[in-house]
Amino acid sequence: MSGSGRGVGGGSGHGVGVVAAGHPRTVEAAAEVLGTGGNAYDAVVAAGFAAAVVEPCLTSLAGGGFLLARTAAGEEVVFDFFVDTPGAGRGPSALEPHFTPVTVRFRGADQIFNVGSGSIAVPGALAGYLHVHRRLGRLDLDAVIAPARRMCEQGVALGPDQLAVLHLLEPVFTLTEEGRQRYTRRGALVGPDDPVVNEPMAALLTEVGAGRVTGFADPGLARHLDVQMSSNGGLLTAEDLQRYTVLEREPLVFGYRGARVLSNPPPSFGASLVAYALAQLERGGPLPPAGSGSRLVALLDVLDEITHLHTSGGALPSDASLDTALADPAVAESALRSSRGTTHVSVVDAEGNLASMTTSNGSCSGIFLGDTGVMANNIMGEADLHPAGFHVEPPGQRVGSMMAPSILLPAQGEPVVLGSGGSERIRSAIAQVLVHLIDDRFGLSAAVQAPRVHWDGHLAQVEPGFDRAAVDQLRGVRATNEWSVRDLYFGGVHAVTPSGERAGDPRRGGSTALVP
Repeated sequence: MSGSGRGVGGGSGHGVGVVAAGHPRTVEAAAEVLGTGGNAYDAVVAAGFAAAVVEPCLTSLAGGGFLLARTAAGEEVVFDFFVDTPGAGRGPSALEPHFTPVTVRFRGADQIFNVGSGSIAVPGALAGYLHVHRRLGRLDLDAVIAPARRMCEQGVALGPDQLAVLHLLEPVFTLTEEGRQRYTRRGALVGPDDPVVNEPMAALLTEVGAGRVTGFADPGLARHLDVQMSSNGGLLTAEDLQRYTVLEREPLVFGYRGARVLSNPPPSFGASLVAYALAQLERGGPLPPAGSGSRLVALLDVLDEITHLHTSGGALPSDASLDTALADPAVAESALRSSRGTTHVSVVDAEGNLASMTTSNGSCSGIFLGDTGVMANNIMGEADLHPAGFHVEPPGQRVGSMMAPSILLPAQGEPVVLGSGGSERIRSAIAQVLVHLIDDRFGLSAAVQAPRVHWDGHLAQVEPGFDRAAVDQLRGVRATNEWSVRDLYFGGVHAVTPSGERAGDPRRGGSTALVP
């Protein structure tokens, strides 16, 4: 294995496995599975299990996500294992939010996060990983789970990037005694090199790998979780867990300057917004040079437009130049929602199988499910995901998402597997990387490393690295906030190609590996 260090790496040579993800140990798990004969889907599932251990602020077996697969045989499918609204079998009077508010201190302001049992949506990640492995995997399940199980048993250092997020979410991760025991030492949060051990999750993974536990829907486990939730103000029920289904969808497909892009279809909407933005750019003709003031103005114009579409809750305008998937009524009917904490994994194997997977645990609930060691999501408690109000939707509805795992199929050249974390910034990050790849013909590393902008509805957020004259030109037309450092705010695009080119975004702890 090579190229597994932090940051952005490059490589070449056909017939290789390539991985990019948000933590070195996540990459290590996928690379180990590729190296022992697994395919891209074994590897991406191994990475998902490992990320639940080493990226606990961003993902979890009790979160949810999406995997876009393009097999060597040409099958293209999105596995939707995002969360459902809970409360099946409970009476209407029980469907009231019972949140535990905690104060999260950002650099500029304090914000109240709704956590606790009442914030937990029906989890999908564990069910999704097992479904994908059954459907497309090749190795025995126990071999796929083994790297994550070892990490739980031996302990893992979260590292500086994850620790920075842990400090932000300290009141969530220390909400319960179990959280304090796992994530603190002598009354303070663990350091970047302190090993975090999770023996309960190791025991769960042993049972899952042996086939004795097939998910949270197993009757005994589901009943236990039902009692835990009902005793603590939660809405999640055994019926919710047993009703939950992983969905297989046709990808959203859209074109841009002769390239074909596959991504996440409705009822999720992030990819539809990316498609709309790129269509607007294409309609305007050739773009101004990369990094110029004119380019920044053009980008912010379309980012402003899609931000308005997002926040207004309206449907995307009909446009004959877009693929028919953009006119799907689910876009108009879906409440526009997105997830905060997200991470991404991109994998290619030597046979040409492609896997792009983005997962989320919201901002985490602080609640561990039974004795599994797994922290649940807080997706029912995030106001920006529920603009019509908390618990308005009936139980059993799939929540919409901004997540957009994608595959670029250029008119000439090889595929690029990519995706990003970053909530609303996912659409900005992916759109800009695609523009750099297609319009500017940047290499993968340069496309991911290039500075980014984002329109937050009020200000143009601008990363450092742009020419002073370009930023001044932007300031002439838009209120602008210049950042002094690159930050995870601007997303984390982890991307790979079949020839071995790879980029792990340093904004979100990016790491890569090449597996001959």
